[in-house]
Amino acid sequence: MKFDDLDAKMRVFETASDTCVLPGLYMVARIDGRSFTRLTKEVHNFEAPYDVRFRDYMVATVEHLMQCGFRVIYGYTQSDEISLLFHQDETAFERKLRKYNSILAGEASAKFSLLLGDLAAFDCRISQLPSENLVIDYFRWRNEDAHRNALNAHCYWLLRKQGQTVDQATKALLKLSVAAKNEFLFQNDINFNNLPNWQKRGIGLYWETYNKPGLNPKTNEAVVTQRRRTRVDFDLPMKEAYDDFIRSLLKD
Repeated sequence: MKFDDLDAKMRVFETASDTCVLPGLYMVARIDGRSFTRLTKEVHNFEAPYDVRFRDYMVATVEHLMQCGFRVIYGYTQSDEISLLFHQDETAFERKLRKYNSILAGEASAKFSLLLGDLAAFDCRISQLPSENLVIDYFRWRNEDAHRNALNAHCYWLLRKQGQTVDQATKALLKLSVAAKNEFLFQNDINFNNLPNWQKRGIGLYWETYNKPGLNPKTNEAVVTQRRRTRVDFDLPMKEAYDDFIRSLLKD
């Protein structure tokens, strides 16, 4: 059998389940660390509940994903997860889901592993969102989840430091309301409102333009050119202000 005939015969088996995102839909990728609790608490023993080194690894991974060939207009990270918002007109790989899922998971795993100096893996799935409002709701959801996770994490690790076991601390938190958790921290000299905003709301990355001084090699005259770079925002707005922020990114 000629190669072209064999190629055509076999290619159908790996593309039979191809699904492409319809034009006009927004794509948001969520990329999650696999078994990161064990990786960060047992294997590498990062500081709990938050570690600046781990935070910076995640930020660097988001920056890498925003520059690896896709039109990403916003990147967001909290805990061990990353969310990427693609331009509505993104057409890379004909919008095939298997390509986005495999490439983004692979790129994130490779970048984070290099930073960590150890094996780390991520998975990826794509949300297909038909409206701006659903895009805003998605990022509001992850923003609020970061806030909830931060409150629980600070309470949990405070209980662990006070001598409680994993089961005891977990069960104790189930009985506490949000107000009670805040009061518990306050009674132990932790004002949750004063904790760094990146812990409570996550970190956003988006593009900005800046002026770069240079020299015209032909005329030897000083010139200024516009360049684009990612901006890392450790102080994201909250609630309706965050909605407005996401809406403004969609207008670019």
